[in-house]
Amino acid sequence: MKIKAGIIGATGYAGAELVRILLTHPEAEIAAISSVSFEGKPLSEVYPSYKGLCDMECQTQDEVVAKSDVIFAALPHGLSQELAAQCDKEGKAFIDLGADFRLKSEEEYQEWYGCTFLDHDLHKRSVYGLPELFRDAIKGKKIIANPGCYTTGAPLALAPAVINGLVSTDGIIVDSKSGVTGAGRKPNQGNHYPELNEGFHAYKVANHRHTPEIEQTLSRLSGQKVTITFVPHLLPVNRGILSTCYAKIKDGVTFEQIQKAYKDFYQDEFFVRLLPDGANADILNIPIRVFKTNIFDAADKAEKNPCYLCARMRRGWLYKKAGELGCNKIALGHHLNDVIETTLISMFYGSQLQSMPPMLHSTNFEGMQLIRPMYRIHENAIIAWQNYNNLEFIQCACRLTEKA
Repeated sequence: MKIKAGIIGATGYAGAELVRILLTHPEAEIAAISSVSFEGKPLSEVYPSYKGLCDMECQTQDEVVAKSDVIFAALPHGLSQELAAQCDKEGKAFIDLGADFRLKSEEEYQEWYGCTFLDHDLHKRSVYGLPELFRDAIKGKKIIANPGCYTTGAPLALAPAVINGLVSTDGIIVDSKSGVTGAGRKPNQGNHYPELNEGFHAYKVANHRHTPEIEQTLSRLSGQKVTITFVPHLLPVNRGILSTCYAKIKDGVTFEQIQKAYKDFYQDEFFVRLLPDGANADILNIPIRVFKTNIFDAADKAEKNPCYLCARMRRGWLYKKAGELGCNKIALGHHLNDVIETTLISMFYGSQLQSMPPMLHSTNFEGMQLIRPMYRIHENAIIAWQNYNNLEFIQCACRLTEKA
């Protein structure tokens, strides 16, 4: 039996991304979703990229709790504590994507967020949910604090060196850059396009709320109080974080020791990949997830086939007329000398469908890999024919059939 998951705050960026993840999870199903701003409206009306994937209507918070085994709260800080208490009383698991349960010190929570602990026992029973570092502590817990964005990247970058005592914990510097979706969906002058585009700046220097959270994790890993210098910057991109972390290597520690520590620490971690010596991290090269696809189904099967594979053909890929296609496969032409544009799209980069270039000039689509997002496609599930100089072209959207 699948776990029934509910999402409160499903129309924000974090909540909508959570919908995408849970839709493909083999052991979970979405039981209900809620949104204060869009109550009564289907999620696919707020995010058209979910058309046919999640047309579920946004309900009330209480309805989500009643229908779910585990409740995810994608809410601003200060709004999750009472909800967590309600879920705990009803024996439901609660995962908070906000900040209410991240900090163990009430004094720090008051200082950085201006709130107090409403239920101290609940906070004592909560656990910080960064599985690469605290997997065993998370198992079996009912109140889980999901880490923030910077507070995931920076500790993971430093953890093997800190845990193995390879670097000094004094003078650690975290220099991070983030895309604008980290600020949330609500518009303001800071994330307004003309204000952001072609710019690049630091923000909340020395007073970003993720500072004590990063320090808390590093202190826990090292067994001593750690204070860092944390400077975040805003990139004029939708999504992605790049953190460059600086720490003093202890005397006698070699590069080979550091390299081995990282390889050993992350060798079994599915979501962490170590780059080879000399390579630099680039947010452009971070895939949403790699999928493989089957060959195109014909237009009349596109709505039934669970695949969001979209091919936009321009000159060079010729198609027979609709009446000659039949119901099974689309015949591809072989005019590879002409300009070819093939776009593979997968859900979600800033809540929209994104194109994925296959980097292949081939008519064999079996096993084609989706590599990385390049630019936005605003429509999905489109079947459209065009006639250009008496040649038939097709735009076909299907859905991804299986995960690699």
